[in-house]
Amino acid sequence: AHTRHIFWISTRRRDPLFVQFATMELPGALPNNAPRTHTTQPILTGTSVLAVKYADGVMMSSDTLASYGGLARFSNIVRLHPVGDNTLIGCTGDLSDFDQVKRHLHDLIVEDFCADDGDKITAPEIYSYLSRLLYNKRSKMNPYWTSLIVGGVSNGKTFLGIVDKLGMNFEEDFLTTGYGSHLALPILRNKWKPDMTEAEAKALLDECMRVLFYRDCRTINKITTGKITGAGPASVSAPYSVTTEWDLESFKKSKSSGDSAGSW
Repeated sequence: AHTRHIFWISTRRRDPLFVQFATMELPGALPNNAPRTHTTQPILTGTSVLAVKYADGVMMSSDTLASYGGLARFSNIVRLHPVGDNTLIGCTGDLSDFDQVKRHLHDLIVEDFCADDGDKITAPEIYSYLSRLLYNKRSKMNPYWTSLIVGGVSNGKTFLGIVDKLGMNFEEDFLTTGYGSHLALPILRNKWKPDMTEAEAKALLDECMRVLFYRDCRTINKITTGKITGAGPASVSAPYSVTTEWDLESFKKSKSSGDSAGSW
């Protein structure tokens, strides 16, 4: 049967109509010689990541929701990822692209380990690598549709930087992505201080995540917090929920109530 099948295919390939049909391009389809692409638009996405420096290191927070367009599809996706021994990254954007970025980083860590030169790759080096990686993908018109926050501690110094899908990158004492850049950033500007304790940093991030849960429809009250210090590798907490308050007058009265300006 296999031989007859091969004979039939080889015979049909001589037929001009068969060849025309087999090689035709469907409307909207990529050309046969087009390069392989990963993401031309985000599909399964995660929203805001928040990060701050504090006295002992860097702390990040994000929720665990993965949205399929407007559908809250998965509620247990962790978007904070330890890299090596002294780096933590967080992702906003397409999660399949984030998986691909993690594969690149895994290969980088393995290559660094195999060098066996006594040095370990640091957060600023991973930050530089990601900026070149994302800029390279953007230049090929096939970007990784992500914004990545990179935090770490190296040589006793804390590091915090961000790289977006275009390869744009900068460092700061506190960073936000997604909707957090509109709602959480003003809170961080008002309340962050360089000598914060770990408890103060977590309380500040929890306050910001509470505001995002109130106002961002792509967020759920299921949060993970990661931290990286000079004492060892990064750790990411199990998901938890922040306390919320729903007995404000805006929620009790009609849309014409004074404190909501008619927005509810």
